[in-house]
Amino acid sequence: MSQKKPFKLSDLDFNNIGAWPRNAKLVFCVLVGLFILVMFWLLLIRGQRDELKGLERQEADLRHQFEEKAGRAANLEPLKQQLAQMEQVLQQMLRQLPSKTEMPDLIVDISQTALSSGLANELFKPGPESPREFYAEKPIALRMVGTYHQFGAFVSGVASLPRVVILTMHDISLKPKGTKGALELSGTVKTYRYLDELETAEQEKKATQAAGGKPAGGMK
Repeated sequence: MSQKKPFKLSDLDFNNIGAWPRNAKLVFCVLVGLFILVMFWLLLIRGQRDELKGLERQEADLRHQFEEKAGRAANLEPLKQQLAQMEQVLQQMLRQLPSKTEMPDLIVDISQTALSSGLANELFKPGPESPREFYAEKPIALRMVGTYHQFGAFVSGVASLPRVVILTMHDISLKPKGTKGALELSGTVKTYRYLDELETAEQEKKATQAAGGKPAGGMK
């Protein structure tokens, strides 16, 4: 009776797996199945790790955005209060400017102050007003002749008027005139007044229309 010869791995022909002994086929199938399960598990874990890293980055970004918005929200109320205080101070400063009804008298006062200071008003011609957002500016074309000290007295006199008078100079020239130390000041100055509530509302309406119907920010 012949003894069965044990098989070796070297005896297996991978090109003809069907001819393998039954036990070898079972072992091979188990190994292939384990290999497939291991590869599937590794791929699944890798995908979950990448997804986890992405979620961690998203969490960090969201936490940073939350902390930034929380900081802004904490500072929002003090900023609102500060803005309200600034608007109140600005309104108080504007109320120190002349009103619409006071403007004609103010123009006369400026002209009279120049004359009382010894200046010669060769030209003093107020122009039409130009309304702005919450104030109006009025240009005055002038030409005055006088000495340096007379101009100084004029500036001092304007500063002492009952109402706050702001004069800004535009295209001003100052040059000698004659031989006795006289100076000629010519050009345009602008003075300002505040707009009343109706005028301010009208300016806001125009600004809204110019912006295509969008609400315009302005003083209330």
